[in-house]
Amino acid sequence: MRMDEAAELYVRHLTEVRRLSPATVRAYRSDLASLVAACGRGELGDVDLEDLREWLWRAVQAGDARSTIARRTAAVRGFFAWAAETGVIEDDASLRLVAPKRGRTLPQVATTDVLETVLARLSVAAADGDPVALRDHAIVELLYGSAVRVSELCGLDIDDIDPQRRTARVLGKGAKERVVPFGLPAMAAVDAYLVRGRRALLSRRSAPDGEAALFLGARGARIAPRSVYALVARELGPELGGTVGPHALRHSAATHLLDGGADLRAVQEILGHASLGTTQIYTHVSSERLAASYRLAHPRA
Repeated sequence: MRMDEAAELYVRHLTEVRRLSPATVRAYRSDLASLVAACGRGELGDVDLEDLREWLWRAVQAGDARSTIARRTAAVRGFFAWAAETGVIEDDASLRLVAPKRGRTLPQVATTDVLETVLARLSVAAADGDPVALRDHAIVELLYGSAVRVSELCGLDIDDIDPQRRTARVLGKGAKERVVPFGLPAMAAVDAYLVRGRRALLSRRSAPDGEAALFLGARGARIAPRSVYALVARELGPELGGTVGPHALRHSAATHLLDGGADLRAVQEILGHASLGTTQIYTHVSSERLAASYRLAHPRA
């Protein structure tokens, strides 16, 4: 079977049988398209280990991140394993293909002073009653106050917010539901948006999609993650001196919780991490901050 035909069948298998997320399927489709372009449209069975190593080497030479190379390796190994299991090929050429170890990079974290500045600026802008400004203030307050993922925030409905308990019910990775707490500033910003802003945005909609959604876009439909990315990049990016997305607020919230003495397992529950090891990266961030403070302050550092 030709490589391009086999790749298309495998992508369909990922979508229909394994039911991977659309984002993962898109990434794997892109990786396999790159492999097909590098090796040609010949028979899949003619591809050997050296062809695969050459393809990865080109990606390394092009400056691709180690995490990208690791994902490409996983995509190809899954593809060839599937092809061998289904009889498309006799031998799996990817068995000895080794992914580079992922480097651990510490997440970008904003200081509490920086976040106070950003949130105060958003609050002043919202005071005029502009519906988009009210929404933007509520979004940033809730992202930082609850440490939710951007996809979880965009998926919130009005009924998912409990004003009395100050909690939000979110649907996380793997369709796992959890309840996360948030503070008074976030609740006040959400309240102001619901009372003075959301109705104005809802009136702009041309379809009934946004009826239940908590946060609406400029045209009245449920807000899209790209709009939240643009908001955070605009407001927080200049303060941190780089390209920043909503995850920076999640990272910052987790780090500040641990700095304040929160239990690691409680932070794991709030973040919705399946593994405690994933949460532990924030202990490294806190340690780095502690060491930096020590070096600056101690006379014999």
